[in-house]
Amino acid sequence: MRIEVFRVQGMSCMHCKAAIEKALQALPGVAEAEVDLEGAAVRVVFEETAVTVEQMREAIEEVGYTVTA
Repeated sequence: MRIEVFRVQGMSCMHCKAAIEKALQALPGVAEAEVDLEGAAVRVVFEETAVTVEQMREAIEEVGYTVTA
């Protein structure tokens, strides 16, 4: 398992948190996704043979948020 932290702009509430976590957890290989609203970050635990960092970035952006790093 690998851990990646994404910096995300535009998150401000529990709906934002839920939308991003749901989008990431729907991807095969994602074991855990946890949004930190105050830190403007998302921590993802995933199996790198099943999902790529780019796929996770796209999942976040598809629900309306901007990944900055």
